[in-house]
Amino acid sequence: MFVPAFQQKQSDRENALWFIIRDGLLLVKKNCQPATVPRGHQLADILPLCDHLQLLGHLDGQACFAAGLSKDFQPDQAFEFRGLKSLFGRIAEDHLWVAGRANLLVRWSQHHRYCGQCGRPTVDKQDERAKNRNHCGLVNYPRVSPAIIVAVIKGDHILLARSGRFPGGFFSVLAGFVEPGESLEACVKREVFEETGIEVKNIKYFGSQPWPFPDSLMVGFTAAYAGGNIRIDGREIVEADWYSRDNLPNIPPGISIARQLINWFTER
Repeated sequence: MFVPAFQQKQSDRENALWFIIRDGLLLVKKNCQPATVPRGHQLADILPLCDHLQLLGHLDGQACFAAGLSKDFQPDQAFEFRGLKSLFGRIAEDHLWVAGRANLLVRWSQHHRYCGQCGRPTVDKQDERAKNRNHCGLVNYPRVSPAIIVAVIKGDHILLARSGRFPGGFFSVLAGFVEPGESLEACVKREVFEETGIEVKNIKYFGSQPWPFPDSLMVGFTAAYAGGNIRIDGREIVEADWYSRDNLPNIPPGISIARQLINWFTER
């Protein structure tokens, strides 16, 4: 069980797990299966070079810290940097989610070194996870970007699409970021129509999942087909079609809420 925390004690660092981020990549021990996050005593030469240090919380009572390294840092032969998404299925799942949290918070800290209002250096607040500038009083909190993800159902078929950005050419349910001033349900309707030309109804909440790669919160829905024919722009979406449960294309891995939505369709 992971318990978030931000007020650290020096003693927390002694045998902590360190989720060290370099430009969105995670430092792990080399040639380990599954991939292994290092502990503080294994990083005597690296920790003095880190910045943006912060306590993430405690995983099963074990302190977890995040820290950043510069883009030009190269680890010795004992360690390597791996992309977070490449670690799906190759690292303990609870470690992966803590690593995602580390990636989000290190990125946020790096992007808020200076106050956007007065231009002076920011400092960490002592009573909450935030940065502020005493000179002007502006407070900056970690950024979380809400996005919808939706399984659209038409009879015994599900609408799946492929983006040119998807690794491995897999197909998935539709997703998109919420616009300012937009409700989640309105975002579902807009995104599905913009991406495929399909209209939907009976929008129902399914579940949510943090997706800190780098800073999203995915809010899942199911919806029913209400009309329209598939129409794609060939840029954001390059293929889309209706699929039956026994004729699915290549789909996302099980860790994602996208796969959970597809599994819900196949099992209902």
